[in-house]
Amino acid sequence: EIGINHNGDMSICKELIDIASESGSNAVKFQKRDINKVYTQDFLNSYRESPWGTTQRDQKSGLEFDLNEYKEINQYCKEKGIEWFASAWDLNSQKFLQQFNCKYNKIASAMIVYEDLLKMVAKEGKHTFISTGMTTYDDIQKAVDIFRVADCPFELMHTVSTYPMKVENANLNMINTLRDKYQCNVGYSGHEVGLSISYAAAALNITSLERHITVDRAMHGSDQSASVEPQGFRQ
Repeated sequence: EIGINHNGDMSICKELIDIASESGSNAVKFQKRDINKVYTQDFLNSYRESPWGTTQRDQKSGLEFDLNEYKEINQYCKEKGIEWFASAWDLNSQKFLQQFNCKYNKIASAMIVYEDLLKMVAKEGKHTFISTGMTTYDDIQKAVDIFRVADCPFELMHTVSTYPMKVENANLNMINTLRDKYQCNVGYSGHEVGLSISYAAAALNITSLERHITVDRAMHGSDQSASVEPQGFRQ
């Protein structure tokens, strides 16, 4: 996952795509938001100092790529022979992504209770990765039912939604629990520092592994500290 670790800079974005491609990844993932749908105006106008300005709006806007930039990402990934896709955080963003006909879809943990979005994604019929951080079993069951009714292929992803995640909170037994309870494939989306938990998850027969990547964990950004740098990701 590149997510927002590109910091709105296309050169950093392409460097991260290169790292993922050279490391043998199947795909890179981004995050897409219509900030005026996802956040309140009061929040967007509130103070936050960042490299992009002094409000939350400045920071959130600075992390979003526009249509031309996604066209550039689309072309660059084709040249590198790697798939790309994104987790949409609102209906407008999912509609935006549809024009690129990506191979995969992703439901972020925070979106698993957004039934309108789930139904829109499931209707596309593309293989969808569904993260399960912060959810209840009932939340997951409702999402699974939506995808099964739509006959849309999916897999759940065990996720702990802390950045970075402490090793003692990994709860990897949930991988088997999800597999047994919902009778589906299960992957792992990790936000920990280091690689040991990812190796352990791989030993539990996961069908996908997602890790945030960065060129430098010391860079500005909320996800950087929970990400893997190039050398570690290649391992």
